[in-house]
Amino acid sequence: MKRLIVANWKMNKIIKEAIFSAKEFKKLLKDEKDIDIVVCPPFTALHAVSNELKGSNIKLGAQNMYFEEYGAYTGEISASMLKEIGCEYVILGHSERREVFGEDDFLINKKVIAALSHSLKPILCIGESLEDRNKGNTTEVLENQLKNCFKNVEDKQLLKISIAYEPIWAISKGNPNHKAATKEDAEEAHKFIRSILAGMFGEDTAKNVRIIYGGSMKPENAKELLSMPNINGGLIGNASLEAKGFAGIINAAK
Repeated sequence: MKRLIVANWKMNKIIKEAIFSAKEFKKLLKDEKDIDIVVCPPFTALHAVSNELKGSNIKLGAQNMYFEEYGAYTGEISASMLKEIGCEYVILGHSERREVFGEDDFLINKKVIAALSHSLKPILCIGESLEDRNKGNTTEVLENQLKNCFKNVEDKQLLKISIAYEPIWAISKGNPNHKAATKEDAEEAHKFIRSILAGMFGEDTAKNVRIIYGGSMKPENAKELLSMPNINGGLIGNASLEAKGFAGIINAAK
């Protein structure tokens, strides 16, 4: 399967900056055909970046969405709005949505179902906290998140979903001195996630699901992380804000 590398710009870049970055991404990555590349700007820059990326090898994604189609939901964005603007992917259940905004698995499940119904490709984020890890609850947390978030998801729909493993304890939040999980830590979790998917959807389906790593992947550690058999790409936060650094991760994925 093709590897998937996703740039999550989070709450960064005004429209002018986002357009500049999109131009840089296109220039540096124009010859890349073997890796699926997705850029997820903030909502305010989606339209401008969508126009800039048209005809390129880079796909557009959103950082979040709501599960309802329309209505009195001040501040929310629907799946059809994202589709209209040119989005192909949407990140759901990011650790910051869970931690800062209190989203739980059951809300995220509704978002997954809504995204699939509008032919958006969800990137579902799951992962354990430092407290969970220290208590030895990593596998229990991951299994519960998968089962809750994939309720009523059919086997054929799973192949449209990518899973981002985000060990919350390994996310740098922009700290340059932070160390990510080791490649062995990451591989162990990815392998476990695939085993749970196999139990839920069958081995043939599970082996074709992209499970990507979202715990502080950067140019310096991307190659070793991506050398592991169950790590199929990366969800890149801080390291995606600068085009050359993001291109370095893409090059490491080859």
